[in-house]
Amino acid sequence: MLFGKLLPREGNFFDLFNQHADRIVEAARAFSHLVDNYSDAHLREQYNRDVDNAERSADRVTHEVNRLLHRTFITPLDRDQIHTLINTMDDVADLIQDSAETMALYDLRSVNDEITRLTDLAVRCCERVKDAVSLIGKLADHATAEAALKTCEEIDRLESDADRVMRSAMSKLFREEPDVREVLKLKAIYELLETITDKCEDVANVVEGIILEHS
Repeated sequence: MLFGKLLPREGNFFDLFNQHADRIVEAARAFSHLVDNYSDAHLREQYNRDVDNAERSADRVTHEVNRLLHRTFITPLDRDQIHTLINTMDDVADLIQDSAETMALYDLRSVNDEITRLTDLAVRCCERVKDAVSLIGKLADHATAEAALKTCEEIDRLESDADRVMRSAMSKLFREEPDVREVLKLKAIYELLETITDKCEDVANVVEGIILEHS
């Protein structure tokens, strides 16, 4: 009995999930500012740094969750759920950074309406991820569980919107862009931005699984 009392329990997993979600939104909004100010090289560089800083902060939270997972005997959620959730969330932050880096690496000269629309949908998905994650620790309340499920459904709808925007963007790109290099650049960027929303949907699916098991 004494042994059981001495074992580490619970941990601050929910706080860490929320911290990571904050960093995701921070990175997404910085990327959005980068897109909005793309013609200004100085601001573009500044917002690129902001994306990098948010992604590194998210990485530190991920490492802390994984470290805590190995040190905590009794966890508030299934261990696999904790591991999958934090690492899927970290994938979102990584993809935002990858999008910013790809635009710089490919020397993209300007952004178009399709990039702006996909960016807006990615930001909204990330904000909804933050909302959904913030509710995980309160699932014993039926109304909270229902709100979390509705938020996950909204993420699904936003991902579907992004998928439609990307398909339309690809069709327009291959019909109207004569420069093969620009086609390759924009195709890669469109796919990365749409993948951000895909990964947000993956987070929503993990959250839905947690809700159904614990509410």
